[in-house]
Amino acid sequence: MRLTFASLCLAVLATPLPAADCPPGTDHSDRIAALLSEVRAAETEAEARRLTNAMWAIWAEAPDEAAQAVLDRGMEKRAAFDLLGAIAEFDILVDYCPDYAEGYNQRAFAHFIRGDYPAALTDLDRALARDPNHVAAMAGRALTLMGLGRTEEGQAALRAALALHPWLPERRMLTEAGTDL
Repeated sequence: MRLTFASLCLAVLATPLPAADCPPGTDHSDRIAALLSEVRAAETEAEARRLTNAMWAIWAEAPDEAAQAVLDRGMEKRAAFDLLGAIAEFDILVDYCPDYAEGYNQRAFAHFIRGDYPAALTDLDRALARDPNHVAAMAGRALTLMGLGRTEEGQAALRAALALHPWLPERRMLTEAGTDL
């Protein structure tokens, strides 16, 4: 009986979730805007890092428990470099919650690590269409464009991200021609 129950649980966890059941996520745009304002006023990198971590906590808050479980599994797989497994989890997440920007951002990150820059760029554009102030997705988009050899466009995207969050670690990739923030 124990094996049957465990098998049933695994089957339920692996089953794609219907998109119609994903609730709308909480609108955190005011909180993110406030954090971005604070990070622009930050005087130290440590202070900016604390504020950035607060942003990540908001972005990583999925619309419901089912979406959270899928997001967490995908992030665990990505952290273990099971990139195809991570992408499969994020596929489930974006199918279930197509309006949740972080699902696309996380899938883009896994594609980026694999070196699949076109897929990463597509997902980053989807994430930014849903959350235009997602500075991590903006920075990821800049790096992806540079990875595609579209350096000038990548530098412009990086400048846009740094205008919102001047402490992003990617700031070190800004070229001399792009230092005029």
